[in-house]
Amino acid sequence: MDLGVAGRVALVTAASKGLGLASAAALAADGAHVAITARSAEVLERAADELRSSGAEVLALPGDITHPDEPARVVGAVVERFGRLDILVANAGGPPPGRALDVTDAQMLDAVNANLLATVRLVRAALPHLEASGHGRICAITSYTVRQPAGGLALSNLARVGLWGWAKTAAQDLVERDVTLNLICPGPHRTDRMLGLGGVPARAGDPGDFGRAVAFLCSSSAAFITGTTLVVDGGATLGL
Repeated sequence: MDLGVAGRVALVTAASKGLGLASAAALAADGAHVAITARSAEVLERAADELRSSGAEVLALPGDITHPDEPARVVGAVVERFGRLDILVANAGGPPPGRALDVTDAQMLDAVNANLLATVRLVRAALPHLEASGHGRICAITSYTVRQPAGGLALSNLARVGLWGWAKTAAQDLVERDVTLNLICPGPHRTDRMLGLGGVPARAGDPGDFGRAVAFLCSSSAAFITGTTLVVDGGATLGL
């Protein structure tokens, strides 16, 4: 299937490993030029080299996307390098585990900043370029817990559901600008994040398959899909 992303420019944040890297790889495999961000310059450059080995044109931008000024800086660097921006895949590492009545105010503020506000800032910074491209696509990676909150992940549940509410509203505002905005919600996948939360369960997804689902939401065929939440969890979510 031709995704219609060849020659497009995509920015994928938190993309040095895991689902972010898988998303960047899927877009690059279909011919997109890719800019990737992460906090560790060393790990990020290894990821960039991995993508380049398949023939992709890649821009690596080390930095912490949760800092308020970073989204505008990163978007500016992408446009300076490639002259445009067509696709934004907003991703961020998940907050640490915590029980609902044990988490502190500071922890909640950090979680909301990283898993909600960072995406809002990225969308604001990218929007003029996405609107001008004629192929504006925004895909925010969140979690299946927006549909079925997970015990012991109070910080993630709080911030990610807030992002869902914002994104549903923002998608309506973007319709008239011909820019789509969707959430994609992974369940357990074979990533370092899952290892950090106690191990990868037997029923876990392939990050490569997840990346291709992201690429579809960023494709020309997904032009009429916006404001939706795609759960990629192998059927783990039981809510209707």
